[in-house]
Amino acid sequence: MPVAVPAPPSPPADPVAVAARLRELAAGLGFQRFGISGVELGDDEEHLRDWLANGLYGTMEWMAAHGDKRSRPQELIPGTLRVISVGLDYGRNDSDDAWQTLAERERAYVARYALGRDYHKLMRNRLQKLAERVQQEIGPFGHRVFVDSAPVLERALARNAGLGWIGKHTCLIDRDGGS
Repeated sequence: MPVAVPAPPSPPADPVAVAARLRELAAGLGFQRFGISGVELGDDEEHLRDWLANGLYGTMEWMAAHGDKRSRPQELIPGTLRVISVGLDYGRNDSDDAWQTLAERERAYVARYALGRDYHKLMRNRLQKLAERVQQEIGPFGHRVFVDSAPVLERALARNAGLGWIGKHTCLIDRDGGS
């Protein structure tokens, strides 16, 4: 009687090589910054709890929703071990028309990211493509793409991934790219 013998497990992939390949894939999609972090956000969780307890969220009641899931990605998406964070510069190839509008004293833009396509859609589409390309290379894996669209401490995760630091104005700051 034949006996099915499972194939021997493949050797674990070199995490440094995998991260380098993921960085290449992200750069190929136009992301200027890329990093990987764990899911540990203990100090940030404590800061969030204090901020919420003191009612500093004003009229943003949605900030108090979801409990600790904001600071625990593994509870938001069970099984999460690592988070990929990316940065995308905008405004580098703005059209001359946009800059002429900015030069007019009677007209202005609220923010440079408002000059082009909605960054939420742009980044979400590119992140989904990144996930698909990663899947082609390593096989199926669970993931969820976030662009200001889920209760997760994105800035803290990006900081932990090495994309910058959180300034007094609460924005992530990159040495080369700014806020």
